[in-house]
Amino acid sequence: MEDLEELLRRRALTEDDARPEAVARRRARGGRTARENVADLVDEGSFVEYGRYAIAAQRGRRTVEDLQAATPADGMLAGTAAIDGHPAAVLAYDYTVLAGTQGALGHLKKDRLFELIERLALPVVFFAEGGGGRPGDTDHPVVSSLHVRAFALWAKLSGHVPRIAIVHGRCFAGNAVIAGCSDLIVATRSTSIGMGGPAMIAGGGQGEVAPDDVGPVDVQTKNGVIDVLVDDEAQAVEVTRRLLGYFRPAVPDRDAPAGDQGLLRTLVPERARRAYKLAPIVEALADTGSVTHLRPRFAPEMATALARIEGRPVGVIGNNTMYAAGAITSAAADKAARFLQLCEAFGLPVVSLIDTPGIMVGPKAEATGLVRHASRLLLAGAALTVPTVAVVLRRGYGLGAQAMAFGSLHEPLLTVAWPSAHLGPMGLEGAVRLGLRKELEAIEDEEERERRVREVTALAQENARALNAAQLFELDDVIDPAQTRDLIARTLDAAAHTGNGGGAPRGTRRYVDSW
Repeated sequence: MEDLEELLRRRALTEDDARPEAVARRRARGGRTARENVADLVDEGSFVEYGRYAIAAQRGRRTVEDLQAATPADGMLAGTAAIDGHPAAVLAYDYTVLAGTQGALGHLKKDRLFELIERLALPVVFFAEGGGGRPGDTDHPVVSSLHVRAFALWAKLSGHVPRIAIVHGRCFAGNAVIAGCSDLIVATRSTSIGMGGPAMIAGGGQGEVAPDDVGPVDVQTKNGVIDVLVDDEAQAVEVTRRLLGYFRPAVPDRDAPAGDQGLLRTLVPERARRAYKLAPIVEALADTGSVTHLRPRFAPEMATALARIEGRPVGVIGNNTMYAAGAITSAAADKAARFLQLCEAFGLPVVSLIDTPGIMVGPKAEATGLVRHASRLLLAGAALTVPTVAVVLRRGYGLGAQAMAFGSLHEPLLTVAWPSAHLGPMGLEGAVRLGLRKELEAIEDEEERERRVREVTALAQENARALNAAQLFELDDVIDPAQTRDLIARTLDAAAHTGNGGGAPRGTRRYVDSW
């Protein structure tokens, strides 16, 4: 029984109750402990922990008793669990232990878990807060530590299993890489993420920077690093549970509640130049309460969201006319292309809501590398094997509309348009000015010249109506907007029935780009 008593004593040292001062400091800063976060995320009693008794590799300068008391689990919890009844893996850096830094045994624990995750194909949630590599581990002689395998193993899981990082507080260097290689990052408002923390910044000759100023959320939401911003860790766990649900096998439910589909007839203005919010359309098409908008402040002219339609998880891309008139910029193309990779990797059908004047033009746009970035969206669309549906809401012009339709209006399983939609090889007024250039140059009076442009543009507008495109079978159908949800669902039914609903064949090497 002495052995059992020693085990229980040692086990107690790994619990939060054994370190009240460290826990109090954590809570004073508005945070929860790693064990509290894991307990909140996983189903009660389901967590199988690995490496609970590991301690920091600092025996050369600290007593074992001190390390057992102060560095439980070497500052990182790791194990398997069930989340909402489904198997998963969970890892969490413990900021109360040496600021959540990455220790020698912690790296070995990650290696062990990452290999298990690959073998068991487990989705992963990783609480990534922490200060990066730990220089104070002295037990194992190293020069560079660049032989550590954890980052390679983590990156190799891309496209194999869904990986969600949760970040609260400070997340620097190697911890930031863990987050950055994830499929989705959920962050709280107190987060600061950076590839280098204050010490590294100062060491690089860039002066003193406060930790919270390195990469605050106001910066990291606008630049696209953070996918979902939440208030606190409790909300982060709640959102993460919802995100994991999108990557589980579809359970069709024709009775899933949805909003009044008749409202879709009123949400798009008929005037081509009048902007409108896209989010209400996405939320009306989806099952009630099932939409999660991703990276909403980055490239807001392109919307990306995860949702459900009749119980089936889907990815949604769409042009948001509230910004840049819904034109496709370099950032918008990057945002959508990366999202399509995510959907392809995990078998999510994609719905594209099109209202774009095309790809952004002009010297400023080209200075962003537009030729390459815009082409990235076409490449990502062409690589899709998951079911796709395209809906032209109002304007579908030029290569931008083709990119939104995955390369061609005949590429999706179904391409439909709403009655007020117009389509063309480029913006209509631009096409008129280009096509009538010599005629317009011959008109000396500027007012008369512009009147002629308006006159011919009006004729082109009439010809560009969706019904005319449908008459030539450029579209599959023109529909009452209230039919959209049902037609999407029936198309996904057909794809599932034929077995063509699940993305790339198992074993195909896919990865989800970090950007």
